[in-house]
Amino acid sequence: MTDTMILGLISTFGSMSGYDIQQMMKSSQTDKWANIQPASIYHSLKKLVTEECLILESVQQTGYRSKAIYDITPKGELKYQSSLIESFKELSVVFPTSLYISITFSKDCSQDELKLALDYQENLIMKLYDGMKDAKVQKEQLGKISKTEDLILQNIYEQCELQLKFLEKIRKALL
Repeated sequence: MTDTMILGLISTFGSMSGYDIQQMMKSSQTDKWANIQPASIYHSLKKLVTEECLILESVQQTGYRSKAIYDITPKGELKYQSSLIESFKELSVVFPTSLYISITFSKDCSQDELKLALDYQENLIMKLYDGMKDAKVQKEQLGKISKTEDLILQNIYEQCELQLKFLEKIRKALL
Protein backbone atom coordinates (compact mmCIF):
# COMPACT_ATOMS: atom_id res chain seq x y z
CA MET A 1 0.00 0.00 0.00
CA THR A 2 2.98 2.32 0.43
CA ASP A 3 3.57 2.28 -3.32
CA THR A 4 -0.07 3.11 -4.00
CA MET A 5 -0.05 5.95 -1.46
CA ILE A 6 3.11 7.48 -2.92
CA LEU A 7 1.93 7.13 -6.51
CA GLY A 8 -1.45 8.60 -5.54
CA LEU A 9 0.06 11.60 -3.78
CA ILE A 10 2.41 12.40 -6.65
CA SER A 11 -0.30 11.80 -9.24
CA THR A 12 -2.67 14.11 -7.36
CA PHE A 13 -0.34 16.86 -6.15
CA GLY A 14 2.55 16.73 -8.62
CA SER A 15 6.27 16.27 -8.08
CA MET A 16 7.28 15.71 -4.47
CA SER A 17 10.25 14.79 -2.30
CA GLY A 18 10.25 11.98 0.21
CA TYR A 19 10.07 14.57 2.98
CA ASP A 20 7.04 16.26 1.32
CA ILE A 21 5.30 12.88 1.09
CA GLN A 22 6.12 12.13 4.72
CA GLN A 23 4.74 15.49 5.90
CA MET A 24 1.56 15.13 3.87
CA MET A 25 0.99 11.64 5.26
CA LYS A 26 1.76 12.79 8.79
CA SER A 27 -0.86 15.55 8.56
CA SER A 28 -3.45 12.93 7.59
CA GLN A 29 -2.41 10.50 10.36
CA THR A 30 -1.62 7.95 7.64
CA ASP A 31 0.90 6.23 9.88
CA LYS A 32 -2.02 5.23 12.09
CA TRP A 33 -4.75 4.28 9.63
CA ALA A 34 -2.61 2.93 6.78
CA ASN A 35 0.32 1.73 8.88
CA ILE A 36 2.86 3.42 6.61
CA GLN A 37 6.04 4.39 8.41
CA PRO A 38 8.56 7.02 7.21
CA ALA A 39 11.31 4.48 6.48
CA SER A 40 9.02 2.56 4.13
CA ILE A 41 8.45 5.73 2.10
CA TYR A 42 12.11 6.03 1.13
CA HIS A 43 12.41 2.30 0.42
CA SER A 44 9.32 2.49 -1.80
CA LEU A 45 10.61 5.58 -3.64
CA LYS A 46 13.82 3.75 -4.58
CA LYS A 47 11.87 0.68 -5.68
CA LEU A 48 9.43 2.74 -7.76
CA VAL A 49 12.34 4.47 -9.52
CA THR A 50 13.93 1.07 -10.26
CA GLU A 51 10.58 -0.15 -11.64
CA GLU A 52 10.40 3.01 -13.79
CA CYS A 53 7.15 4.10 -12.12
CA LEU A 54 8.82 7.27 -10.84
CA ILE A 55 11.63 9.38 -12.19
CA LEU A 56 14.07 11.49 -10.25
CA GLU A 57 13.06 14.87 -11.61
CA SER A 58 15.64 16.99 -9.81
CA VAL A 59 17.81 17.31 -6.74
CA GLN A 60 17.44 20.56 -4.83
CA GLN A 61 20.11 21.81 -2.48
CA THR A 62 18.95 23.48 0.73
CA GLY A 63 21.88 24.38 2.91
CA TYR A 64 23.87 21.21 3.53
CA ARG A 65 20.99 18.94 2.58
CA SER A 66 19.88 17.73 -0.78
CA LYS A 67 16.26 16.98 -1.60
CA ALA A 68 15.33 14.52 -4.35
CA ILE A 69 12.15 15.44 -6.22
CA TYR A 70 10.19 12.62 -7.85
CA ASP A 71 7.54 12.61 -10.54
CA ILE A 72 5.28 9.85 -11.79
CA THR A 73 5.79 8.19 -15.18
CA PRO A 74 3.11 6.79 -17.51
CA LYS A 75 4.10 3.32 -16.26
CA GLY A 76 3.60 4.60 -12.70
CA GLU A 77 0.15 5.96 -13.56
CA LEU A 78 -0.84 2.52 -14.91
CA LYS A 79 0.49 0.79 -11.79
CA TYR A 80 -1.34 3.32 -9.61
CA GLN A 81 -4.68 2.86 -11.40
CA SER A 82 -4.33 -0.94 -11.34
CA SER A 83 -3.49 -1.02 -7.63
CA LEU A 84 -6.50 1.17 -6.81
CA ILE A 85 -8.89 -1.19 -8.56
CA GLU A 86 -7.28 -4.22 -6.91
CA SER A 87 -7.57 -2.54 -3.50
CA PHE A 88 -11.30 -1.93 -4.01
CA LYS A 89 -11.67 -5.70 -4.60
CA GLU A 90 -9.93 -6.70 -1.34
CA LEU A 91 -12.02 -7.81 1.62
CA SER A 92 -12.19 -4.79 3.92
CA VAL A 93 -13.38 -6.53 7.07
CA VAL A 94 -10.48 -7.23 9.43
CA PHE A 95 -10.96 -9.40 12.48
CA PRO A 96 -8.95 -8.91 15.70
CA THR A 97 -7.81 -12.54 15.66
CA SER A 98 -5.40 -12.22 18.59
CA LEU A 99 -8.23 -10.88 20.73
CA TYR A 100 -10.60 -13.64 19.58
CA ILE A 101 -8.04 -16.33 20.44
CA SER A 102 -7.45 -14.73 23.83
CA ILE A 103 -11.18 -14.65 24.56
CA THR A 104 -11.44 -18.32 23.62
CA PHE A 105 -8.86 -19.27 26.24
CA SER A 106 -9.53 -16.49 28.76
CA LYS A 107 -10.37 -19.01 31.50
CA ASP A 108 -6.62 -19.61 31.72
CA CYS A 109 -5.90 -15.96 32.66
CA SER A 110 -6.04 -14.43 36.10
CA GLN A 111 -8.95 -12.02 36.49
CA ASP A 112 -6.65 -9.22 37.62
CA GLU A 113 -4.32 -9.58 34.65
CA LEU A 114 -7.28 -9.87 32.28
CA LYS A 115 -8.76 -6.65 33.64
CA LEU A 116 -5.42 -4.85 33.24
CA ALA A 117 -5.05 -6.14 29.68
CA LEU A 118 -8.56 -5.00 28.76
CA ASP A 119 -7.88 -1.59 30.33
CA TYR A 120 -4.69 -1.37 28.28
CA GLN A 121 -6.55 -2.31 25.07
CA GLU A 122 -9.24 0.28 25.81
CA ASN A 123 -6.59 2.96 26.35
CA LEU A 124 -4.93 2.11 23.04
CA ILE A 125 -8.23 2.42 21.19
CA MET A 126 -9.09 5.70 22.94
CA LYS A 127 -5.64 7.12 22.12
CA LEU A 128 -6.14 6.24 18.45
CA TYR A 129 -9.72 7.55 18.47
CA ASP A 130 -8.76 10.85 20.10
CA GLY A 131 -5.75 11.27 17.81
CA MET A 132 -7.91 10.80 14.72
CA LYS A 133 -10.48 13.28 16.03
CA ASP A 134 -7.71 15.82 16.69
CA ALA A 135 -6.34 15.29 13.18
CA LYS A 136 -9.78 15.98 11.71
CA VAL A 137 -10.15 19.20 13.72
CA GLN A 138 -6.70 20.37 12.58
CA LYS A 139 -7.46 19.60 8.94
CA GLU A 140 -10.86 21.33 9.18
CA GLN A 141 -9.19 24.43 10.62
CA LEU A 142 -6.87 24.46 7.62
CA GLY A 143 -9.83 23.87 5.32
CA LYS A 144 -8.14 20.79 3.91
CA ILE A 145 -10.56 17.94 4.53
CA SER A 146 -12.09 16.28 1.50
CA LYS A 147 -15.28 14.24 1.36
CA THR A 148 -13.28 11.03 1.00
CA GLU A 149 -11.04 11.87 3.97
CA ASP A 150 -14.16 12.57 6.00
CA LEU A 151 -15.61 9.18 4.99
CA ILE A 152 -12.41 7.44 6.05
CA LEU A 153 -12.36 9.23 9.40
CA GLN A 154 -16.04 8.48 10.06
CA ASN A 155 -15.37 4.80 9.38
CA ILE A 156 -12.37 4.83 11.73
CA TYR A 157 -14.49 6.45 14.46
CA GLU A 158 -17.25 3.86 14.00
CA GLN A 159 -14.72 1.00 14.17
CA CYS A 160 -13.21 2.42 17.36
CA GLU A 161 -16.66 2.83 18.90
CA LEU A 162 -17.66 -0.69 17.89
CA GLN A 163 -14.48 -2.14 19.37
CA LEU A 164 -14.99 -0.21 22.62
CA LYS A 165 -18.51 -1.63 22.88
CA PHE A 166 -17.12 -5.10 22.24
CA LEU A 167 -14.55 -4.66 25.03
CA GLU A 168 -17.38 -3.72 27.39
CA LYS A 169 -19.22 -6.93 26.44
CA ILE A 170 -16.03 -8.92 27.06
CA ARG A 171 -15.73 -7.33 30.51
CA LYS A 172 -19.31 -8.26 31.38
CA ALA A 173 -18.88 -11.81 30.13
CA LEU A 174 -15.48 -12.57 31.61
CA LEU A 175 -15.02 -10.44 34.73
